Amino acid sequence: MARAGPTDSPGRAGTEAAGAEAGGIEAGGAGAGPVSTAAEPDADQMITAIYGAQYRSLVRLAALLVGDAGPAEAVVQDSFVAVRGASRRLQDRDKALSYLRRSVVVRSRLIRRRVTAGLAESGRAPQPSGAGHGIMKPAHSAVISALDALPPRQREALVLRFYLDLPEAQAASAMGVSPDALTKHTSRAMAALSGVLTPES
Repeated sequence: MARAGPTDSPGRAGTEAAGAEAGGIEAGGAGAGPVSTAAEPDADQMITAIYGAQYRSLVRLAALLVGDAGPAEAVVQDSFVAVRGASRRLQDRDKALSYLRRSVVVRSRLIRRRVTAGLAESGRAPQPSGAGHGIMKPAHSAVISALDALPPRQREALVLRFYLDLPEAQAASAMGVSPDALTKHTSRAMAALSGVLTPES
């Protein structure tokens, strides 16, 4: 599959660093040994099917979590590379998709952390996020801004539960937390956004 070209900060360096730091979710994956020749066609078909069905949604997920649409495609493409490397252990489609979501969340979290640390070190103020462009209606720009202001786990919980509409168990798995922790993060996020998330007239 084609890879995204260089992007502005955090760019490819950020995604490469995120990939290295995210090694914990890939243990036993690409480095676990070659996938058997017989397994490759089935794995390729499964991953191609997931790519066609989920790619756009995962890019939007990454953009909302990172707070910048620029590196989102690279995050998702790196995650597909990772899931292909782990396909020997993930021959079930649901397991592969769960692994993929988890990879996107972890990589997005690490890039966000990297950008925040860079801004703090340079003394620059965060710029308004462009992540909502083409993802939500213009009327929802206040929601995008409010999401940007949330702590990472609260933002992840809200996006996974209400943007991707994942069941609690799947959202918790993607975040690497327990369902109880997910509920706590979601409740706090909803409380923080109570003035923004009003019913549409």
